[in-house]
Amino acid sequence: MKPIPLNAPMLEVARRIIWFEPAPQALAQPARFLAYAMTYARHEDMQIIRRYVSDDDIREALNLVPAGIMDPRSWAYWNCKMGRYPAPPLPRRSIPTTGSLLAGSHSAHRTAAVPAAADADEVRRRAREEWLAKYGPDKHR
Repeated sequence: MKPIPLNAPMLEVARRIIWFEPAPQALAQPARFLAYAMTYARHEDMQIIRRYVSDDDIREALNLVPAGIMDPRSWAYWNCKMGRYPAPPLPRRSIPTTGSLLAGSHSAHRTAAVPAAADADEVRRRAREEWLAKYGPDKHR
């Protein structure tokens, strides 16, 4: 994903959207910044962001959204806006159970049916592939 410029308008928008960290730090991770922007930005903020971010950049950011940032409504809206309907599954955090933590390592208690937290990227990759196979761009024509 291409970097987002560190100019005055973008720094101001970044300060508003990701208020809890310095704006240059927020813009250093474009996919994470866009996830927050797609969830919390005002219309005016998105107009500024869209000067520097293309539809392809947003699609790429949607593929890289960290779990726990976007809410279901924003996820559905931006996927629909980018031509991905129905939307693939929203990325989710996986929290190990207390029993597995007491055992020392939650990876020791993996089952084939329930992937461990360490396998979240693999689960997300598989879900995306299944979604693309079922609903990809060629399926709507």
